[in-house]
Amino acid sequence: MDLIRILLVGNGGREHALAWKLGQSPLVESIIAVPGNGGTAACPKVTNDTSVKADDYPGLVALAQKSNVNLVVPGPEVPLVDGIEGYFRAAGIRCYGPSKLAARMEGSKTFSKDFMERNNIPTAAYRNFSDYEEARKYLDSVSHDVVLKASGLAAGKGVLIPTTKEEAHKGLKEIMLDKDFGDAGDEIVIEEFLQGDELSILTFSDGYTIRSLPPAQDHKRIFDGDQGPNTGGMGCYAPTKIASKGLIEQVEKYILQPTIDGMRNEGYPFVGTLFTGLMITPLGPKVLEYNVRFGDPETQTLLPLMSADTDLAKIMVACTEHWLSGINIKVDEKSSATVVVAAGGYPGSYEKGTPMQVGTPPENTNIFHAGTVVKDGQLQSSGGRVIAAQATGANLEEAVKKAYTGVENIQFDKMFYRKDIAHRAFKDKDATKEALTYASAGVSIDAGNALVERIKKAVASTRQPGADAEIGGFGGEVNLEKAGYTTAPITVGAIDGVGTKLMIAQAMNKHDTVGIDLVAMNVNDLVVQGAKPLMFLDYYGCSKLKLETAASFVEGVAEGCIQAGCTLVGGETAEMPGMYQNDDYDAAGCAVGAMLPDLRLPRKDDMVEGDILLGLASSGVHSNGFSLVRRIIAREGLSYKDATPWDRSQSIDLGDMLLRPTRIYVKSLLKVTDKKLVKGLSHITGGGLYENVPRMLPSHLTAEIDVSTWKLSQMFQWLKTAGNVTAAEMARTFNCDRWRGGHYHWKTDQAV
Repeated sequence: MDLIRILLVGNGGREHALAWKLGQSPLVESIIAVPGNGGTAACPKVTNDTSVKADDYPGLVALAQKSNVNLVVPGPEVPLVDGIEGYFRAAGIRCYGPSKLAARMEGSKTFSKDFMERNNIPTAAYRNFSDYEEARKYLDSVSHDVVLKASGLAAGKGVLIPTTKEEAHKGLKEIMLDKDFGDAGDEIVIEEFLQGDELSILTFSDGYTIRSLPPAQDHKRIFDGDQGPNTGGMGCYAPTKIASKGLIEQVEKYILQPTIDGMRNEGYPFVGTLFTGLMITPLGPKVLEYNVRFGDPETQTLLPLMSADTDLAKIMVACTEHWLSGINIKVDEKSSATVVVAAGGYPGSYEKGTPMQVGTPPENTNIFHAGTVVKDGQLQSSGGRVIAAQATGANLEEAVKKAYTGVENIQFDKMFYRKDIAHRAFKDKDATKEALTYASAGVSIDAGNALVERIKKAVASTRQPGADAEIGGFGGEVNLEKAGYTTAPITVGAIDGVGTKLMIAQAMNKHDTVGIDLVAMNVNDLVVQGAKPLMFLDYYGCSKLKLETAASFVEGVAEGCIQAGCTLVGGETAEMPGMYQNDDYDAAGCAVGAMLPDLRLPRKDDMVEGDILLGLASSGVHSNGFSLVRRIIAREGLSYKDATPWDRSQSIDLGDMLLRPTRIYVKSLLKVTDKKLVKGLSHITGGGLYENVPRMLPSHLTAEIDVSTWKLSQMFQWLKTAGNVTAAEMARTFNCDRWRGGHYHWKTDQAV
């Protein structure tokens, strides 16, 4: 490859870090920084040039031609949104950055939000407005918390997070009427406030292939404890504990690659670095925003983690020439932290021209300049975020400690910096861990119960002879004899799905066991009513039919039917492009069984005080509560390919352990029910013991269960501890129960 002569546009901390890393490349001969800062001036191979303004694009082209530049690297967003790439493309000079059309992803938040909606990229619910009165009326109409975003460029500050409706209206007026962010507020995005952990991902792209650096976590607020107004970023650290291998795979599969593919398919392929701001919500990662360039201070944090033999200049050339697929990016197994030092008063008014002294930092510590300039041989401040100390270490604690030691080498009047960078990573794991619930994972058992109550009247209106048309049991029955078919048995039907356990099957590319689950969840409902399953039908819905996936799933369904002793008589496969994302699919099943009237369960009239309640052990989580299981695993930073955390001596991956199919109890239980040896059975699914045991009891009896008589499995013990799940929530969400000993009673109407 020919030697590379670079024109670097910008003067911030990001540009200093880029000059520092690019200068290490043996391929780079020289770097011209326009205008550069006090830090770039001291970098090897770098020359600052102030003869041309950074927004004089024809002038920059002339400078590049005069200096035989063959790679242009724009740092800030403004030149990219202005279309700087087009000026250099017309001159035949490579530019590492997106076209003006592609830069709309940052230049217009309304554009990017509409793009996400068109391309099924998960993001917060939103509405775009260019009329203040319409926006004001919409604010009045919503009950959820909101985020207000000026659509245009606002130097990283055009986002308001009001905590009350009054604050929201005040912020709306400031953006759209008072023009606090100038023309950037001509349009506004009002979106749903998302809760969770924020992550930033920097992704190299040539328009086809993606290569990402480790996710980082920025600190936007000015004060410790994430208080005060937003800034351009007061510090950063990487990698983060929540960015597990599984989470990163999910982000790349459902967000990053679909974004790059969508931009190319819509006619503006993305070349450069895509910055994706994410919120890791209980329902999974969602996009907060896109930037079309390196982030700041993420760049200062992440570039020092790149291995010495990973050449940033070569990566940039590969992107501009569309052969990034031939590049591997290596990252050292270390941690990195950056502490930004700001001018007093920032992000409000602040002084410039303050003299500064910067000493020599310790080993593995860097000082990256941002708002600095050298005048008459004196280093001075020239911006709000003035300078930053960055350090790498064997672990995050070491990196943060060294970064703050680096800050001690910086001195200027009224300097200010946060003292708690990476504080979210250092919270005491047990003392401050949020107690997770099924509801916080996005599933409400109460809402399901409320739906049943709501639709009871509608269901009852369909009643016919032989069919009670009541809901709330394990299955629905039709007495064919009462319907006119003499001497016929009672038929029983059940319908169910597998739930978000399918997402683990996708992650592991293992789909047969969830087919067994689908059968199990239905036939177990039949057998507890005394019915023998006769036939089964399945439904498989997807965006694009993948033969191996679908075939493996149905083969699992067939295996489940064999275990249950019923026949797979048919099904439906629905291919619906756009309804699902990428390779996602959903499945449901319907089982039909039969029983003689005298075998019908439960026999509530026969139940008396003193009857014995027996329990059959489960083989694990079965198909219950997987939204909560997935949430716990994500928060613990685990991948489904990791070792099983509750028993690392096993050679089985976590995902394979969780995909063990639901136990099918049909054949063993029919031997008992056919002999009339039991009076009632309960299938413990969603709602747990709390809500399933009472479904088989008469109103005058209560079940007394001594939960101290069995040991909670290692799996359930780990889920309880790792998720800080309360005992009551464990009992209600999963097919398990045991805590602190004691006796518990369940009535048909409530838990006592």
